[in-house]
Amino acid sequence: MTPPLSADRFLAALRAEGLKVVEVGDWRSRNRNHKGPWGPVHGVMIHHTVTRGTQRTVEICRDGHASLPGPLCHGVIAKDGTVHLVGYGRANHAGLGDDDVLRAVIAETSLPSDNETTTDGNRHFYGFECENLGDGEDPWPAVQLEAIEKVAAAVCRAHGWSERSVLGHLEWQPGKVDPRGFTMVSMRARIADRLASGKPAPTPSTPRPLPTPQRPVVDLSKLVAAARSNPAATGTPVTYSGVAIVETALVDEGLLATKYSDGHWGSKTTPSYAAWQRKCGYRDAAADGIPGRDSLTRLGNKHRFDVKE
Repeated sequence: MTPPLSADRFLAALRAEGLKVVEVGDWRSRNRNHKGPWGPVHGVMIHHTVTRGTQRTVEICRDGHASLPGPLCHGVIAKDGTVHLVGYGRANHAGLGDDDVLRAVIAETSLPSDNETTTDGNRHFYGFECENLGDGEDPWPAVQLEAIEKVAAAVCRAHGWSERSVLGHLEWQPGKVDPRGFTMVSMRARIADRLASGKPAPTPSTPRPLPTPQRPVVDLSKLVAAARSNPAATGTPVTYSGVAIVETALVDEGLLATKYSDGHWGSKTTPSYAAWQRKCGYRDAAADGIPGRDSLTRLGNKHRFDVKE
């Protein structure tokens, strides 16, 4: 059993790692503990916010929104590297994920592919939201990447964990793409280097750059299968992770409400995609809401993902 750090130890660990920390209001007692247990804890989860502007981002992560009450994480990592603490305890950040991934994090072994939503992640992970639009184009400043490295290392150091106890939301829950714009493999390498020093490492004069991320790939045949079968399915099953990429693009186009961007090709996604097809010049039966090669490629070219068949 690994109980969570006390709020005081958590704050001290972050500051000892050399981070600038802002305590936002009643963060120590702001949580969702009335909805379920907080702990045992097993790792640190990294997210991106899909927001612009630090003040607005912090407010959303603290207070939540109509469909998801806050806090939405424990800390917000701003573009300038400042960590804003908005809650402590159970937070609405991880959601349901893959129990095989949780076992791998506990054992600190290689992560398997996430393909289930059976396990409560809000109970078991510290969560940090990073201010970024998550579109693959919004830059990740070196100081922000270094703060992510320091935050994860601080918590791992306090618990005696290795870098393998750090994961991205996309490695936990099918259909998620965050954090988008750097790889968790390269971030874990940075965290490992910092932990290897045996003490909080000094800030490097020239931060090490992360490799350029590869563009996501959407499989047209799998996407079409989801579009044809998912709307009639009970609940919101995630049958293909590429749906989330397309839904994010439709949200950015203003064709799909954010609350329906859940990785499930539902009854709201079909008319939204049909609207995109009409923007591409298709009419009548050709704009049926089922993705085709041409319309999907155009969407990918605009929103930075590739298409394969």
